[in-house]
Parts: sequence; structure tokens; C-alpha cells
Amino acid sequence: MNLNKFLLEDYYEQHEFKTQYMLSSSDPETWSLQNLLDMATQKQLQLWNNQTFGYTEVRGLPLLRETIVKQLYPQFLPDNVLCFAGAEEGIFCSLLTLCSAQDHVIVVTPCYQSLKEIPQFVGCAVTEVALEEKSNWNIDIDSIAAAIKPNTKVVVINFPHNPTGQIISQQELQELVLLLKKHDIWLFSDEVYRLLSHQSLTWADPAAVLYDKAISLGVMSKAYGLPGLRIGWIACQDKTILQQITQAKHYTSLCSSGPAEILAAIALDNQKLLLNRNRKILSKNIAILDMFFSKYSDCFSWVRPQAGCTGFVRYKGKLPIESLCQQVREQQGVLLLPSSVYDVQESYFRIGFGRSNMQEALQRFEHFLQSEGC
Repeated sequence: MNLNKFLLEDYYEQHEFKTQYMLSSSDPETWSLQNLLDMATQKQLQLWNNQTFGYTEVRGLPLLRETIVKQLYPQFLPDNVLCFAGAEEGIFCSLLTLCSAQDHVIVVTPCYQSLKEIPQFVGCAVTEVALEEKSNWNIDIDSIAAAIKPNTKVVVINFPHNPTGQIISQQELQELVLLLKKHDIWLFSDEVYRLLSHQSLTWADPAAVLYDKAISLGVMSKAYGLPGLRIGWIACQDKTILQQITQAKHYTSLCSSGPAEILAAIALDNQKLLLNRNRKILSKNIAILDMFFSKYSDCFSWVRPQAGCTGFVRYKGKLPIESLCQQVREQQGVLLLPSSVYDVQESYFRIGFGRSNMQEALQRFEHFLQSEGC
């Protein structure tokens, strides 16, 4: 069986680095190497200056795993964390390990394609439980419960949600965990946007903290704005499954970049600084988007995102959504992401509001609307 074309990544491969303005970014404003080194302690700088280019530990640099646990999962030990070369590898290795051909998997959609593609690739029967705009994109526990079969092995969720920006509350997550415990089902929880928001929130706990059959996925790319480090991780109480997933990693990257691991540890030690800077950008930009969508309410509507740096915008205009995105890209050099890459047939596009030049990109989009209409 072959993997299907990765629609989102194929779209970005064609257009991301050829288009002047990214108005669909899934990551916030990034940082320079010097920014990170300026945050480092003397011990961290010494590690950086003495860094060599040999192989690194398969599970991840001990200092990095210690820092991940300290900052994000204080109930855990470093052995409860396994690092990867980005979140994508964590998804691939985890779901490849958890799933087998006789299993049934439930995936909350829309989602990053690999979250459902890997179970399908293995041969699983996959049931999609779609979030709905009329319900403000909130998780529907009853629909997940109704989808459970005797051979259901894993439920896959993604909150804060990409592309809608919806969150899962502590109560909702606890309700989901109780349901899955009852049926002895694994939970794979993509939490790459956790802690990133334009507003002050009470965050749900990481799923892995609440349930011994849950895997929480994290990464430096999204909340922290450091996708170029290519450092991600999973956290889990079950060390046996972590060891099995480690065996899958032996067939992929094997280990991460040593310099990137040190830089990731520096960044996580300064996560409040990074998150506060990102929140300021998000807060400014979402206020601009509120005014924009109010002005162009005949053309667009959205459920205001609660967290993350993306929103899912309904397009009410005359063009097919792919044509709108193509014309805006070709005429104004602005990249929007059509809903078709999420296998959503209705007319939506993803908008990103984590970059400092968002207002300039939005102005170019507005020029298109003023000249072409919607």
C-alpha cells in the first residue's frame, strides 16, 4: 500500500517559498540564532561552544528531556519523554506502532493529514468525527462514543485545533479520558499548540498526565516559533510503548541534530519569554482580523479562534475556494490555504495570524477584494 499525496505539504512545497506573503502560516514569528544564544546560561553556552557533530542519543539529549519535563510535564521523569526530528516523525512512529491492520481508529477532523493517513496506511479502518462550525468547532464526545467499535484501538485528537483554533477544556478532556478508559482505548493527543494563545487561558492538562494510555505530542515549531530546529517529542506514562516507538524511530531519523537539541533546551528554559512575545503579536493581529472580518462580513465569517495562531474562515463569495486562493496568490503574492487540503469540501481557507507582517499581507488581500470583489 502506498501513502497518499500529502495535500497540505504538497501545496506548500509548490507555493510557500515562491509567494511573498504567508497569510496561512501555522507557526508564529520565529527567532534568530543570536536571539536564542542571548538567552542561554553559561552552562548552556559552554555546551553550545563545545558541541561536536557526532551521533546523538536516540531518545534525545538528556538535558533536553529534563527541560521538557521540567517545563511541561513536571509529574514525569525524563524517561517518559522520547524526542524526534519534528512532530511529524512523532506522529509517524507513534501511530505506526499503535496501529495494526485489524484495528479501528477514530480521528477528529479536520486535521493534519498524517494523523489519519498513517492508520489508513497500516490498514486500519478509520472513522472520522468531524468538528462542525455550527458547534463552534467544539469536540463532540457523544459522537466519539457513538463511533467506538469492539476493535477500536486509538482515538486521535488535535487541540488546540489546527486549523480552527478551538481548544479542549479540562472537563471535556477528562470526560474523553473516562470514556476511553472504559473501553481500554489509546488516546493520541496532538498538543503542538498548547500554551500558545492571544489571550489568557486556563489550559487543559496534557492528556498523557491524565491517562496511562495517552500519548501527548509536542514540538518547538508551533507554540515557540522554532520550526527550523526540527525538534519534537512525545510524552507517555507507559515506558513499554515508548520503547516500542523507539524501535520505529530506528528506521527513520535515528537521532536528532545535536546543535538543535541544545538550542531547544535553551528556548524551553525561556518559554515564558517566547510565549509572551508571541502572545503580543497574536493579540495585535487578531484584533486586526476582527475589524477585517466585520468590514467584509458579506464575504467571510469565522468562529474566533481561542488558541494557536490559525483560524478557519468561511468564504461566502462567488469563486471556488481553490480559485480564490490561486488568484490572491497570483495577483497579490499572498498565500492562503484552501480547505481542500484538509479534505473539506465546503469553502473555507486557513488564515495564520502569528507573523509580525500579517497586517501588510492582509492589506494586499484587501486590495484584491477591492479590485475583484468577493
